[in-house]
Amino acid sequence: MSSQPQKKRLTTSAMIASIAAEGQPTVSAPFGHALVSLAEQRSDVVGLTADLSKYTDLHLFAEAFPKRFYQMGMAEQLLMSAAAGMAREGFMPFVTTYAVFASRRAYDFICMAIAEENLNVKIACALPGLTTGYGPSHQATDDLAIFRGMPNLTIIDPCDALEISQVIPAIAEHQGPVYLRLLRGKVPLVLDKYDYRYQHGKAQRLRGGKHAIIISSGLMTMRALEAAEMLEKQGIEVGVVHSPMIKPLDEETILREAGEALHHNQLVITAENHSITGGLGEAIAGLLMRNHVTPRFKQIALPDAFLAAGALPTLHDRYGISTDAMVKQITAWLEA
Repeated sequence: MSSQPQKKRLTTSAMIASIAAEGQPTVSAPFGHALVSLAEQRSDVVGLTADLSKYTDLHLFAEAFPKRFYQMGMAEQLLMSAAAGMAREGFMPFVTTYAVFASRRAYDFICMAIAEENLNVKIACALPGLTTGYGPSHQATDDLAIFRGMPNLTIIDPCDALEISQVIPAIAEHQGPVYLRLLRGKVPLVLDKYDYRYQHGKAQRLRGGKHAIIISSGLMTMRALEAAEMLEKQGIEVGVVHSPMIKPLDEETILREAGEALHHNQLVITAENHSITGGLGEAIAGLLMRNHVTPRFKQIALPDAFLAAGALPTLHDRYGISTDAMVKQITAWLEA
């Protein structure tokens, strides 16, 4: 047997596919660390999961606060019902699972046990949109469409590690249920370059541009910023507005930005890691139509289809949400 000492176990699983580009700075398990920091300040915070603590970064909370951690097994309906009961008793449950399981398996339990009663449960779900190559069983490409129609439910799609660390204390201050699209594992760090500070309920312009603006959420804000830098080298100036809050939308900011784009004859593009049906793009399109703001409008989103399994970079190229695919599509729209 080898006499070499065993290496310390990694804080994230090697099975977790990274969305970071080569050489891009990352932060390990920002959700888990932020939740531990919150729980050190608030004794009412508890953590629950459905056999997925290791794959949602909740294992860090479990190690720090074992008496406040509850492993519910592969029973998502029970998970949500238990969280509702704990919220009724004055606790603030942070619940983790995969987004497909929360939106498809546990929808009725979230709706009836949590949202209808406006209980203070925070649901943080990994693998939103196309962030896994495991195929339709794990790809939550329709979670926003499913949850946007649920009353009382706030929906947040953070961009990077910095925003996740800032979102956790912010949603703890928010009274009521929250659905958080969780990036887990080694999460890219992007927004620090823009002096970004998460403001609950607010969309923010990260950069300006005279030819088009992209209104985006989640990892697509990261891709939008990368695409804007690449397009700038071609003489194309594209602005980026980050909208982490999917519901309720920051209507004032989005109407103002789209109104300015209309005035300057700019193209308005929405970009999201979600099906083209029922997500951020359609929410913004409806908002603009209801308010008679009608700029040229395009969507970058996943197709309304069950997606293939495979390596994430290949899938992102195939389905149009990689940086290169965005640059190609935006260039074609502007040249048309």
